[in-house]
Amino acid sequence: MQVKKYLLKCLHRLQKGPGYTYKELLVWYCNNTNTHGPKRIICEGPKKQAMWLMLTLLFASLVLWQWGVFIQTYLSWEVSVSLSVGFKAMDFPAVTICNASPFRYSKVKHLLKDLDELMEAVLERIVASEPSHTNATKALNFTIWNHTPLVLIDERNPRHPVVLDLFADSHNDSSPVPGRTCNAPGCKVAMRLCSVNRTVCTFRNFSSVTQAVTEWYTLQATNIFSQVPTQELAKLSYTGEQVILACLFGAEPCSYRNFTTLFHPDYGNCYIFNWGMTEKAVPSANPGVEFGLKLVLDISQEDYVPFLTSTAGARLLLHEQRSYPFVKDEGIYAMSGTETSIGVLVDKLERKGEPYSHCTVNGSDVPVHNIYSDHNTTYSIQACIHSCFQDHMIQNCSCGYYLYPLPQGARYCNDKDFPDWVYCYSELHRSLDQREACIGMCKESCNDTQYKMTISMADWPSEASEDWIFHVLSQERDQSTNITLSRKGVVKLNIYFQEFNYRTIEESAAYNIVWLLSNLGGQFGFWMGGSVLCLIEFAEIIIDFVWITVIKLVAFSKSLRQKRAQARYSGPPPTVAELVEAHTNFAFQPDMANHGPGPGADPDGQTLPIPGTPPPNYDSLRLQPLDIIESDSDGDAI
Repeated sequence: MQVKKYLLKCLHRLQKGPGYTYKELLVWYCNNTNTHGPKRIICEGPKKQAMWLMLTLLFASLVLWQWGVFIQTYLSWEVSVSLSVGFKAMDFPAVTICNASPFRYSKVKHLLKDLDELMEAVLERIVASEPSHTNATKALNFTIWNHTPLVLIDERNPRHPVVLDLFADSHNDSSPVPGRTCNAPGCKVAMRLCSVNRTVCTFRNFSSVTQAVTEWYTLQATNIFSQVPTQELAKLSYTGEQVILACLFGAEPCSYRNFTTLFHPDYGNCYIFNWGMTEKAVPSANPGVEFGLKLVLDISQEDYVPFLTSTAGARLLLHEQRSYPFVKDEGIYAMSGTETSIGVLVDKLERKGEPYSHCTVNGSDVPVHNIYSDHNTTYSIQACIHSCFQDHMIQNCSCGYYLYPLPQGARYCNDKDFPDWVYCYSELHRSLDQREACIGMCKESCNDTQYKMTISMADWPSEASEDWIFHVLSQERDQSTNITLSRKGVVKLNIYFQEFNYRTIEESAAYNIVWLLSNLGGQFGFWMGGSVLCLIEFAEIIIDFVWITVIKLVAFSKSLRQKRAQARYSGPPPTVAELVEAHTNFAFQPDMANHGPGPGADPDGQTLPIPGTPPPNYDSLRLQPLDIIESDSDGDAI
C-alpha cells in the first residue's frame, strides 16, 4: 500500500507543470514548444487554427517521409570508392613458374600404355572414312572404355538420332547400333556417362572431336594418376635443375635452389620465387628491367605427354607472399622461343567489412574448411570455392576430385573403387545450385593485392646468336659440347616493376552517421523550424502522456475496487454515528466474559461490549468513494 502511495506522489510531482488531463497537456505543449506551427494553433482564431493545423500536419508528414527516405538510404550500406596513388619501395611479388606438361612422357609412358593404345584406336575409328577392323583383333584394355565410352550421335534425322558405339564389334557391350562410322556434318562425338548400375545415362556433347577426345583422355589420365601417391608423381615431373637454366635477380645471381617446389596436379612440379614462407620477402631496389627477375627456362616439349598436353610453353603467375598460387585459374602463358617482358603495376584493394560488404579478413568466419591450410597459406576466395566443391564432391560422390587437395580421411576418385565417379562429377560440375551455394558461403578478402601486367614478346634467341647461346647453355646444364637445346624448348622471362607508384583502391561508407544527422536536422528545420531541443520537448510530452495514462489507470483500478466493495450493501453505507451506536454499552456494565453470567450479562449469555463515549454524529463523516485524486498538498502529507 505504501508503494502505491509513493508512486502516486511521484506521479503528482512529475505532472505539476503540464496538468492532469490530455487537453491540459496539449495546450501546455503548444504554448511552450519552440516549434512554430503548434503555437499558432492555440493563439489564432478558429479559421486560422484549422489552417495552421492542416499546415502543421502536412509539413510533419513531409518531415517523416523525408526521414524515412534518409534512414533507408543510410541502412542500404552503400560504399564510395576512392583512388589514391603512393610511392615507396615495395617487396617483389612471389613468382610461380610451371611447365605446361605436368609429367615427362618418358617417365609415365608405362602408366599410360593401355590408355594411349585405346586413344589411337579411337582416333582411327573417328577419322577413318570407311569402317576399319584393323584394331578388332588387337588386344585393347576395354576396362577403361566400358566406364566412360565415346560415342557418335547421328543427328541427320533430328527426330530419331542414332547413337553409334565405336567398339561394339570388338567387345561385348550392348549398344543401339554397333560397328558404324559417321563422318557427315550431322554427326557429333559425345561422352556417355552412366550411374553405377547403368540405370541412368546422359550424353555430354562436344562441338569438336578435338575437344571430345582431349576431355575424355584427361578424365582417364586423372583416373590413373589418382591411384599413384603424390610423392611418386613428383618424381615423374620436371625437376628444378632441368627447368631453370639461368636466374638473375637485379645484380644478384640465383638458381633453382632459391625456388620453393610445389606439386600441382595440373602442371606437375611448380617453382615459386620469393614465396616468403621460410625467408623474408625480397624487396625491389628500383623499377626497371635491370632490377627485376630474369630467367631462362627449358620446357623440353619433345618429352610432353602427346594426348594430355596440347599447349607448349611456361605457365606463370604473380601473387602475394604466403598465398597459394592458382596457376590454372589466374596464370598466363609464356611462349617458347621468345623473350617475354612483364612490367608490373601494383593495385591494393581495401574493402569495407560488415555490414557494407561480405568480406573476410582471414577466412575464420567462412563456414568452409580450407583444404589448402596444410600449405600454411593465406585465405583467398579461389581456395574457398575449390574447398567447397571438394566438400560437395565427397558428400555426393564419396570421393575427392584429383585436381584439389584431399581433406583428412578422404580418398581420390578412381574407376576401380568408385565406378560412377565420372557421372557424379559431371552432374555436380554442371549443377548451378552447387555453384550458387559455394558462392554464397565464400567471401572475398577484405585486403587484397593485385598485380597488373604489361606483356611484350620478341623472338629469342635471334638467328645470329642462336648457335653460341645454345652451346653455352648446353655446356652449363649437360656438360656437353653438343647442342642439347632448341628454340622450341627455351623460354626467357623478364619480370620487373614498371614504377614504384602503387594505387590504393579504398572503400569508404557513402553515408555515415554525420550525413544522416545533418539531413534529418536539415529537413526538420526547413519544414517545421525545429531543432534537437524540439525533439526533446516532444519526447517529454510523450513521457507525460504515458504518466497521465498510468495515473488514470491507477485511479480507475481503485474506483473499480471500491464499487465492487459497495455492491455487497443494498442501501447506502452507514454513518460513523450509526456504526458506533451499534457497539455502545449504554448501561456502562463491566465486562463479565471471564466470570460467568452476572447482572450485566445478556439474557442469552453473551457479554456486552466495553462501554465507550460515542463521537459526534456528523453527517459529514459519512464515507464516500474517492472519485478524484488527492491534491499535491495531500500527497505531501503522506
